Amino acid sequence: MVSQDKSPSKFGSLPLSTSGPLECALKGTVLLNHPYFNKGSAFTHQERRDFGLAGLLPPRIQTLDQQVQRAYEQYSAQPNDLSKNTFLTSMKEQNQVLYFRLLHDHLSEMFSVVYTPTEGEAIQNYSRIFRRPDGVFLNINDADRVHHDLSLWGTPDDIDYIVVTDGEEILGIGDQGCGGILISIAKLALTAICAGVHPNRVLPVVLDCGTNNQDLLDDPLYLGLREKRVTGKRYDDFVDTFVKAARKLYPKAYIHFEDFGFDNARRILDKYRPEIPCFNDDVQGTGCVTLAAIFSGLHITKQKLEDLRMVIFGAGTAGVGIADQVRDAIATDRGISKEEAAKQIWLIDKPGLLTTEVESLSAAQKPFARPGDEWKDKDRDLLAVVKEVKPNVLIGTSTVPKAFTKDIVREMASHVERPIILPLSNPTRLHEAVPADLLNWTNGKALVATGSPFKPVKGPWGQDGQEIEIEVAECNNSVVFPGIGLGSVLCRARLVTDKMLVAAVGGVAEMSPALKNDTAPLLPGVKVVRDVSARVARKVIQAAVEEGVATEQGIPEDESDLEEWVREQMWKPVYRPLKYVEKEGATREAKGEMLVVGSLSTRD
Repeated sequence: MVSQDKSPSKFGSLPLSTSGPLECALKGTVLLNHPYFNKGSAFTHQERRDFGLAGLLPPRIQTLDQQVQRAYEQYSAQPNDLSKNTFLTSMKEQNQVLYFRLLHDHLSEMFSVVYTPTEGEAIQNYSRIFRRPDGVFLNINDADRVHHDLSLWGTPDDIDYIVVTDGEEILGIGDQGCGGILISIAKLALTAICAGVHPNRVLPVVLDCGTNNQDLLDDPLYLGLREKRVTGKRYDDFVDTFVKAARKLYPKAYIHFEDFGFDNARRILDKYRPEIPCFNDDVQGTGCVTLAAIFSGLHITKQKLEDLRMVIFGAGTAGVGIADQVRDAIATDRGISKEEAAKQIWLIDKPGLLTTEVESLSAAQKPFARPGDEWKDKDRDLLAVVKEVKPNVLIGTSTVPKAFTKDIVREMASHVERPIILPLSNPTRLHEAVPADLLNWTNGKALVATGSPFKPVKGPWGQDGQEIEIEVAECNNSVVFPGIGLGSVLCRARLVTDKMLVAAVGGVAEMSPALKNDTAPLLPGVKVVRDVSARVARKVIQAAVEEGVATEQGIPEDESDLEEWVREQMWKPVYRPLKYVEKEGATREAKGEMLVVGSLSTRD
């Protein structure tokens, strides 16, 4: 349960402090229509008098808990998940605190509604369920307007976190064009609820470069550019125009790239990562959370990263992203080159094991290609590779259902006492294997985490054949990417370095329930995600300070002080007391101007 801390904080004077009253210069209906300040029936008697609300609200004053109860009943009455998603969107537009508190109190239940898979359905139907715009729509045919259109959203100090997508590869459902704006919005909602990134200081963006989705091109109601996707130099120039404008206008902002296509995601990240604080959740987030699961598994098996032999089945964006994160962690841990660390990883894709003899390897895949002469006369399918390599970690990112067969799993288990097996493809129907099969085939020995939630599995794997229940972890990026973003924002990191990401992984792994009980999940769940994010943020900040990329002044050195410093700046879904101030001299936040286009003049 989130509660407003009544005790004063030594860090209460920070610009992002969440203690004390909120200054507000709005009154009457204008206040009630502002989602950031609106409390609905929870405005106190004093606030109703101070802000001219008498006669605008029913007389009964309710608590936030009572409002959540009513909202949950309304939510539960919706006929299907898409309707529930639409209901929550409407609530967010009316009362941010109530929206996020409802999510917080029912996050395990609602996660799949506000994110995958229901958000994917909402994105597919974006042009048909459209009611009102939210976020920034930049299109490649108006590239000369990018700077101007971005400039309208705030001053240089107003924006902390930007999520941008080009909509080409959304949540496993492919090219959704301008409907991708909803994934930017959803990711930012998760940063607020999971890590306390302030929701009035974030900006969702879609770069509309056309679409290759023929259904959208043929749909007369489609709201985006009805033309084929632009590629090549014109596309690259458009992305670069956006990045440069965003950095000039909002120099403190952290840029999160989301759901770009396979050919562009890695390339764009590699281009800008040495220059600006940026992150790609598909490439880095999946790798980080998977590495955290591996860390937990290795702890149980009493092994180290130097003992790792990892096979990844599916060498797309996610698979190569995982390989990158694991390779970088091995290199950092062992003090060796990335090239040497890559020798502990084997990638398999449609041609089989990726070797130097395979044509059309992507730039991201090439560092992991095995020497062709080593496999010249050998089979390169998954079973053959498992027999030859004898991996202790097997990861699936292939979207090939049931690819991890009994023969493959038992072959792996014949060489490894506690095989770590992570079928991560989404949605559930595309999983390489289900946990029940993996545990049954290995007599309960497999250490399993999946890409979607599964129920616990029971079996006779306890002492003397006693039935036990094994909980299965979900490799959910939301336990890592919000905390990385929060830490980077709070320390105003110039860059997001490899060591910062490894530190984040360590923060997640430290909170693994499996460290105390090997029948517990390898990863912490969403029920404790705010605590996980606070730990991750602290670890990221400490790494950033050590690397010399943190620019914020006054970051505490003491670990307990740093923890308090982080938590004091995490936005919470609670009603803070409102303090009326006159508009003249009031801050943009007090005047309700944050993220309100038209509230300031055009900037250069």
